[in-house]
Amino acid sequence: MTVKIYHNPKCSTSRKTLSLLQEKGLEPEVVLYLKTPLDAAQVLDLAMKTGEPLRTILRERGTPFEELGLGDEKWSEQQLADFVVEHPILLNRPIVETAKGARLCRPIERVEEIL
Repeated sequence: MTVKIYHNPKCSTSRKTLSLLQEKGLEPEVVLYLKTPLDAAQVLDLAMKTGEPLRTILRERGTPFEELGLGDEKWSEQQLADFVVEHPILLNRPIVETAKGARLCRPIERVEEIL
C-alpha cells in the first residue's frame, strides 16, 4: 500500500501518526511540506482527496490565518490554496494520503478510515 504523510516533525500529533503507520508495517513517503511547499494545484488536489473543502484542513493556531482574514467565506478554494503556497504553515497536519483518499488525522485514529 502506498502511503504518504504530510508531516511536521515538530508536531506531536504528526509524530504519533507517523509512528502509528510504521507500527502497522507501513513505510510512508514523508513529505516535509514546510521545507518543500506544495504548489496550488497540489494543495487543491489534496483537499479534493479529503472530500472536504480546503478550508477544513487549514490550521488557525500559530499561523497568519486570522491576520489574513481566512475565516471569511469570500475566499475561493483557489485563493485559499494560493495562501497555503505563500504560507505553508497554514496547511494543518498530519494529512495522510492513500489510494482510498486523504484525511487530516486529528485525532490520529482518523487514519484508519483510509487504510
